[in-house]
Amino acid sequence: MLRLRTLLLLLPLLAPTAMAESRQPTHSYTLDNGLNVIIREDHRAPVVVSQVWYKVGGVDEPPGQTGLSHALEHMMFKGSEHLEPGQASRLLSSLGASENAMTNRDYTAYYQMLSRDQLPVALEMEAERMHLLTLPKDEFLKEIEVIKEERRMRVDDNPNGLAYERFLAQAYTASPSAQPVIGWMHDLNRMQIEDLRAWYKAHYVPGNATLVIVGDVYPETVKPLVERYFGAVPAGTLPVVRKPLELAAPGERSLTQHLDLQLPSLLLGFNVPSLNTVSEPWEAHALRLLDAVLDGGYSARLPSHLERGDAIATSVGTSYDAFTRGDSLFVFSGIPNEARNTDLPKLEAAIWKEIDAIKQTPPSAEELARVQAQVVAGLVYAQDNIMQQANRIGELVTVGLPWELVDNDIDALQAVTPEQISEVARRYLVRERMTRSYNLPNAREEQQP
Repeated sequence: MLRLRTLLLLLPLLAPTAMAESRQPTHSYTLDNGLNVIIREDHRAPVVVSQVWYKVGGVDEPPGQTGLSHALEHMMFKGSEHLEPGQASRLLSSLGASENAMTNRDYTAYYQMLSRDQLPVALEMEAERMHLLTLPKDEFLKEIEVIKEERRMRVDDNPNGLAYERFLAQAYTASPSAQPVIGWMHDLNRMQIEDLRAWYKAHYVPGNATLVIVGDVYPETVKPLVERYFGAVPAGTLPVVRKPLELAAPGERSLTQHLDLQLPSLLLGFNVPSLNTVSEPWEAHALRLLDAVLDGGYSARLPSHLERGDAIATSVGTSYDAFTRGDSLFVFSGIPNEARNTDLPKLEAAIWKEIDAIKQTPPSAEELARVQAQVVAGLVYAQDNIMQQANRIGELVTVGLPWELVDNDIDALQAVTPEQISEVARRYLVRERMTRSYNLPNAREEQQP
């Protein structure tokens, strides 16, 4: 613990130098067909990460067709013109490579980590999947049942997952972010292979994608490979990509959910902008640091005051994602300490007390320096991992932000003032932007003796 405390004290002095030293040569260009390519050199180990990011996710799906992006992600592993279902995964495994994919509201991404000499395998495979996917109906009929079971496991049969899905459906009033990425079950039941084929044709085109390569590579050797495998992919028609925007002040919303929970829980969400939708960039960075002031580790305000101090909560925290395509949420979550006769209204009142305190009195210089050091530490340490570097670059570019933020983020965070943190709290943590969810355990029948 002493070593960690010492490191946190030194980080404000060391972080800019550390980040400057960790900045790797990065090269960005665009192929004739529109594919965005970013190559970042990191020569510390003879491995490379290859990722393809598509600007399509849950927010792009029209009502009645939710879950298309996630279902298509599953089908990307079910065969292309020169690869049988599962063959690509078996090939990568035989080479000692790892692979995976992910879908969220803003994007779908596919990635491999492998030795640098095997990079052509990953590039050839992804180029083929970009325009030669077969999408066989028999594979779809099997895979859609897998997806339905995934939904049951993560949401329908998971009280906490179900509570959060319903909460999001209320918190976003004008934005398609209210829709679940995995899709509503009734939409999964009526999904057809023709729907996926149309979705693939519309969104899986080079101009709607970014290829990110990070690792022990040089641009003069990688660029010819990229051109060889991706240059022949037809450009296609570029889809329209929109920012999911929310109402500025949707009004206070509240719901009470009775679920098979073990303990009651609280969710408070505030409609706030992301770095993509703020009037001034400092607002998003101030919201990030507000998140850290309230819930940035053991010394943060919520655990210090509500868990250990007044013992009102057994757990309490916040979350905020500044790196989304459209507007975002600032969320408080907590479980009341029933052993101290605390219920959900008391926990909510205690959270509002903390919100009002930060609105009225900015954090001290020492407190701000501490949370800046914690956030910066995470950014600096992430540079030691080529997968995290690639993830950050791919996410930024795909949601519409410059990849250079990877290297410039620390300066932006360290420029935030204590008053700016109070200002964003006053501006955005207001009842006109709030959604409240009281999540209560179902009444249980008393056991007869």
